[in-house]
Amino acid sequence: MHLPLAYFGMPGPMEMFIIAMIVLLLFGNRLPSVMRSMGKGIVEFKKGVKGIEDDVEQASRPDETKDGSSKA
Repeated sequence: MHLPLAYFGMPGPMEMFIIAMIVLLLFGNRLPSVMRSMGKGIVEFKKGVKGIEDDVEQASRPDETKDGSSKA
């Protein structure tokens, strides 16, 4: 009986280690710049999410003025 490649399953720890070493050899000199770019992207994403959260919070409290005091 001929089994397709899909039945081999997930690679084990040794195969994952070998794959990681090959990737490191191929892309090792570019990894620091890639990680730096990813870090900057995550920081910008968090800033954007924080800005949206602040806007939603301000919209949910329309009875307060800009200086933080309540209209009473």
